[in-house]
Amino acid sequence: MPRTASPTTAKNTKRPKRPASADGTMSQRQVLEALSGLLLGMFVSILAGTVVATSLPVIISDLGGDQSAYTWVVTSTLLATTVSTPLWGKFADLFDRKLLIQLALGLFVVGSAAAGFSQDTNTLIFFRVLQGLGGGGLAALSQIIMADIISPRDRGKYAGLFGAVMAVGTVGGPLLGGLVTDAFGWRWNFFIALPIAIVAIFLLQSTLHLPKHPKRVVRIDYLGAILIAGGVSLLLIWVSLAGKQFEWLSVPSVVMVVASVLLLVAAVFVELKSPEPIIPLGMFRNRTFTLSVIASISVGVSMFGTSVFLAQYMQLARGATPTESGLLTIPMMAGLLISSTVFGGLISRRGKWKAIMVSGAILTVAGSLLLGTLHYDTNLILVGIYMALLGAGLGMLMQNLVLVVQNAIEVKNLGVATSAITFFRSLGGTIGVSVLGSILGTVVAQSIKDGIAGLQPKDQLLAGTYLGSGTIPQISQLPDVLKTVVESAYGSGVGFVFLCAVPLTIVTLVAVIFLPNVPLGTLNAVQLKTQNGRPGADKARERHDANDMLIDVSTASVALPAVGLANPTEAPPAVGANSAESAQRRSSE
Repeated sequence: MPRTASPTTAKNTKRPKRPASADGTMSQRQVLEALSGLLLGMFVSILAGTVVATSLPVIISDLGGDQSAYTWVVTSTLLATTVSTPLWGKFADLFDRKLLIQLALGLFVVGSAAAGFSQDTNTLIFFRVLQGLGGGGLAALSQIIMADIISPRDRGKYAGLFGAVMAVGTVGGPLLGGLVTDAFGWRWNFFIALPIAIVAIFLLQSTLHLPKHPKRVVRIDYLGAILIAGGVSLLLIWVSLAGKQFEWLSVPSVVMVVASVLLLVAAVFVELKSPEPIIPLGMFRNRTFTLSVIASISVGVSMFGTSVFLAQYMQLARGATPTESGLLTIPMMAGLLISSTVFGGLISRRGKWKAIMVSGAILTVAGSLLLGTLHYDTNLILVGIYMALLGAGLGMLMQNLVLVVQNAIEVKNLGVATSAITFFRSLGGTIGVSVLGSILGTVVAQSIKDGIAGLQPKDQLLAGTYLGSGTIPQISQLPDVLKTVVESAYGSGVGFVFLCAVPLTIVTLVAVIFLPNVPLGTLNAVQLKTQNGRPGADKARERHDANDMLIDVSTASVALPAVGLANPTEAPPAVGANSAESAQRRSSE
């Protein structure tokens, strides 16, 4: 009896211009074309977050806002991005991913354009929330779609492109924002990225071709989404306001923490019973996923913390302008860019990631320790070296944590697993920056108080005039005698903050050391889906499970027993990634 053409083949006949073959295989040129829209979209989201950094004081002043409004303009975007990330990831497993990322870009464009027309801080905060919602989708979906078209083995060399986009957006954003504000006004900070975003939408439409998801009943866990969003939002609002609007140990703190815990506990019960949970808790039985989540939380603190506190160090301890501050932090981004590009390509060529990630975690610990020695008069060359070491370590970790999770997780959970890593990294970064910022404020206040006590009586009176309000001073406007006091306080304070972050970097190192050394697969997610259900897949799984369980004593990985997959519809082990996943899951249970 003759075999009929598969649906994929039939669909390919109707669309001969589709750049991928029926089984999802793409050439390097086709991959780069498909990535062009994703890279532009990521660049837009990063640029929008960093371009207003240097002009935010001008914006808040022009709109008549206070310190509380300043805090919420920043926090609202981080909050929306963090909370929406797992939702976008779940939607990616249920709906068309190409349409979703175009919707995320469109939402981002609307939010950016509207923010540029804001007439007060309340409307600005609202439109920044829209920006954050779109940015969360771009951050999650770009990684998910990347897994659709690139195999884990080849993903490392393309991850360097994402690192480059991140570095350019992070370094260039503040510099561009200062220039645009001076030349055209602060509103153009929100308009400048719009043409790039529109181009990205058209590029995605013309170059990104993904197979349609099979028709199935879609169930969205609305209650779980509300509980997770509510619990996380309340937690982030608490850490953002505590120490500023109210004390850490106070009635508002207790109420917000207890309410957040209750919401998140309720979310756990709902997720356990939901047929389509937002975050499938069963993924935590996968040891690779759980350890990567732990590592991502502390990596988020290092990544977000360095950008915030190094900028303060350069401007308040070294007297640099916002533009000079951006230039002085280039070693950090250069280290991240170079390491992510070089070692990403090395992982693709050799197929080995464990030693590189362990080395990156060690560099992160070393960089944090060295930055912990900062003072207001530390040689800037040494500061640059310390930043480059930390940046190199983060470059070897960030994208590869996503890679190893995508390599080890079931294909059906690819979207939620990828977004979960991004979510926990953002969550850790937001909480960590708020807590460390509170520590910095306390240490600086005490250091300034002690420094003023050692001055002459006339200089103490002068200090009351310039520093009595408790607001962050402008170093250039201070008398020399007070300038030294303030610079010394911020120099040692920022150093102390980096020392406080060292235990978290050690947690990252331990988590990476114990990651199972699963070989990287050679099939992308689209190819894995076409392999599901093939005859003989169970036997192939058993053979590859036995072959893929490797012992790597040099990187402290642990051998796992070879077992077969219980579910015959799961992806076959020819990818290496999913072949070992069943054994990992059994051993973790």
